[in-house]
Amino acid sequence: MENLSVYLPGIILAYSAFLLAISSPGPNILAVIGTSMSVGRKSGIALAFGVAGGSFAWAVLTVAGLSALLAAYSSALFVIKIFGGLYLLWLAYKSFKSAASAHDIEAKQLAGGERTPMGYMTRGFIIQMTNPKAALAWIAIISLGLKQDAPMWVGLVIVGGTFVLSIIIHTLYAVAFSTPIMVMIYSKARRYVQATLGAFFAFAGIRLLTSRT
Repeated sequence: MENLSVYLPGIILAYSAFLLAISSPGPNILAVIGTSMSVGRKSGIALAFGVAGGSFAWAVLTVAGLSALLAAYSSALFVIKIFGGLYLLWLAYKSFKSAASAHDIEAKQLAGGERTPMGYMTRGFIIQMTNPKAALAWIAIISLGLKQDAPMWVGLVIVGGTFVLSIIIHTLYAVAFSTPIMVMIYSKARRYVQATLGAFFAFAGIRLLTSRT
């Protein structure tokens, strides 16, 4: 891995953006939480693994697509960074809006009744792959880590690292929210969590928009 110090800051920023993105409950997280609360920890974990698999698929598709695009059109990186930066600023707005709202999370059990562990895993994968916001989020995350003429290993490190983080975090959601006390703790801390997310997304968005490479 040549020039690790050149690409490491971007890789760490991509990891950080991914971690904070999945700290903000979206359809996939709410499905994991709702399943753990209403069905049980085992089913929630199975759903979490499916969601993590979907995240991995989006990451691979995004890295492959952006790498091919940059190989053909080097100037495309500028457009991608503008798009990614604006999306991160939009996430910052949504997080600050959520922090200001008194509305709590709404985690519900999946429709269609109970399933086998494989059924929950498949459902989690489908939830993640059919979420249009996932594609936008991954473009923003990958564009934080990719620099002009970045070698192949940079994309592989981002994909592999985020996949491991996805499995860990989604599984932790399934385990933690199978206990009523964790639901209560998160409900009380929700506004602070969302405000922190908003600050980071604003920082990452501005950094991406003002970066030169």
